[in-house]
Amino acid sequence: MLRARPLGEADRIIRLFTTERGKLDAVAKGVRRAKSHFAGRLEFGNECELQMHHGRSLDVIVNADIVRAPWERLVEPERFATAQLVAELIDAFCEPDLAVPDIYELLAGVIAAIAASDAPRTLVPRFSLRLLASLGIEPPIDACIRCGKDFERDAAWVDPQAGGFICARCREIWRDLVELDADDLRNLAGLRTPRGGGAAMLLARPRVAAAIDDIVVHHLGRKPKAAS
Repeated sequence: MLRARPLGEADRIIRLFTTERGKLDAVAKGVRRAKSHFAGRLEFGNECELQMHHGRSLDVIVNADIVRAPWERLVEPERFATAQLVAELIDAFCEPDLAVPDIYELLAGVIAAIAASDAPRTLVPRFSLRLLASLGIEPPIDACIRCGKDFERDAAWVDPQAGGFICARCREIWRDLVELDADDLRNLAGLRTPRGGGAAMLLARPRVAAAIDDIVVHHLGRKPKAAS
């Protein structure tokens, strides 16, 4: 479950992210009643097997069986805030009724990692890079996003307006851009390593984390609300 909003006196509209249909809204009838059979199941971050039927405007959730329930660990403030940020990015970037199983797998994995982490915010840069890659909008890290030429002197500059990294030739001297050095670029390349390639324990360097945040903001068109 990505988020929910009230409907009437006892129902909720639940925003789901599913394997078969991607993002969709569905109604959970009676979920706000004390004795609802959905109690403890349709919680934020839970992974469930659902039975639904088509309603006149929205699908209706008939039954929900829990597959994974990290909710008890997600309620810790920093974990909850980080999970909310992840959910907001998925919600903002993914189109409704479009199956994206690789992003579903990414979401399930990062929610589990956040629930188990004592420093959950450090997981966001790698998640964000993998999300952008799955969407086909990840910037190149070995060539300038403006001119396409390779970086010189193992350095690049973060250009939020371009949504990527630029070379010394394309950098306008009067613009105050953050520079990534050779160690930063190696760190960025390591974060892009596919799952199982050893990057799971790699943390983003401070300038790299800030650069990834800037690129996400560029594509989103705003700063994520949960980031504050």
